[in-house]
Amino acid sequence: MILVTGGTGLVGAHLLFKLVNSHEKVKAIYRNERKLSNVKNVFSCYTDDYESLFNAVEWIQADILDIPALSEAFTGISRIYHCAAFVSFEPDKYQLLRRTNIEGTANIVNLCLSNTVEKLCYVSSIATLGHELNNKSITEDTNWNPEEDNNAYAITKYGAEMEVWRATQEGLDVVIVNPGVILGAGIWRYGSGSLFQKAHKGLKYYTSGTVALIAVDDVVSIMIELMNSPITNERFVLVAEDWSYKDFLQALAKSVDVIPPKKLAGPWLLNLVWKLDWLKHKLTGKRRQITKHLAKSLVTETNHNSDKIKTALNYKFKAVDKTIDAIGTLYLK
Repeated sequence: MILVTGGTGLVGAHLLFKLVNSHEKVKAIYRNERKLSNVKNVFSCYTDDYESLFNAVEWIQADILDIPALSEAFTGISRIYHCAAFVSFEPDKYQLLRRTNIEGTANIVNLCLSNTVEKLCYVSSIATLGHELNNKSITEDTNWNPEEDNNAYAITKYGAEMEVWRATQEGLDVVIVNPGVILGAGIWRYGSGSLFQKAHKGLKYYTSGTVALIAVDDVVSIMIELMNSPITNERFVLVAEDWSYKDFLQALAKSVDVIPPKKLAGPWLLNLVWKLDWLKHKLTGKRRQITKHLAKSLVTETNHNSDKIKTALNYKFKAVDKTIDAIGTLYLK
């Protein structure tokens, strides 16, 4: 039997849809019932029979920080997809990021080892990869630099990867995927889905940097293929295409039938905005919308190379422009 953590998130929900459609026996962890609606929303994007598919999953209420509840979920499990994570770029969320991403992952790998699980797939991020100079492509071999001004999310995802690699030294077979921004439909309030919502409301500005993109269907298809393959103890960069933010935001606007942004927000403006956002947070306690690290990333150009996964699985990524158009159409529905 398969266990999926983070089953109510974008990757987890799409993964469950594929697994259940393949008639796999699946358990999935959820933290609260309110988020179960995310899964039904995702399933309903692709089928009218979403209720029966949802009910085919054995749902278990547990938190990856709750070891007794997790232990029960591991009964009879042979393979695990660890998709659960806390995503935030707010510096004051660092301790929560550490607990969820590092301690939670440590709990998962420890239970894998004690329950003789056959294989683990961990969903990491390109945020754990290092940076290259002169627009050289970032690959699986690009080393993380702990001396850089890394954001809190990247630090904790890197720490989580170290827990997974530790497990390989203790006998667990693993595969790690490092996707860029994952594009998918069904969850519109946060994550990449919220970008379509923001685009629909209207965006005036774009920035000068680049963004690494991939369809959620590619991510989950690759995860399943890797788990069904003899490949172990390897990591794979999953980026279909690197786009400029200008092209990306204009494509988002086009997909939801609104006027695209036409003004460039330069570094000086972003620098002012994140400082004002910090001040607003301090005065009102409201969550940060843009941080110093996020402002920097919006004007940074990067280039990623995913040849390793293409060769290993003879895989061809979906075209990003068609993916954006398809998601935009689903959003408007």
